[in-house]
Amino acid sequence: MDIGDWLNRDAVGFRSSAANKRQALAAAAEIGARALDLDAGEILEALMEREQEGSTGVGQGVAVPHARLRGLDRMQAVFVRLDAPVAFDAVDDKPVDLIFALFAPADAGPEHLLALARASRLLRKAEVRERLRQAHSADAIYALLVQETESSAA
Repeated sequence: MDIGDWLNRDAVGFRSSAANKRQALAAAAEIGARALDLDAGEILEALMEREQEGSTGVGQGVAVPHARLRGLDRMQAVFVRLDAPVAFDAVDDKPVDLIFALFAPADAGPEHLLALARASRLLRKAEVRERLRQAHSADAIYALLVQETESSAA
């Protein structure tokens, strides 16, 4: 199970702007709506409901929000790099600028937990976070995410 299986090039947001956590999640929802052909409002609502259970800010400027969505038949992902970090109630209280949102089918089994673990493990690597922050295009971000998961699986 590689990130390239859930993330496509159209689902990468580069230089997204947000003033707060809700706007950051809305940016992910908008990209998700376009890439996954779903309603942005429904995606945002599902992400916000999950955030009410506890922040998905995992530390070091990274958040891994996730939700189950009707209309999906497999795991999907959206990656957003914000222009400027926003407060996210992360575990380390640091603001977030890298968002890897995961979406599972409404009836998904444990595969979404494996996907969350895989994404979190990748984004714990300081060198990966730095390369994502320095990337000059959405294509470069996509290539980095896919390359890193393929090389870590080998």
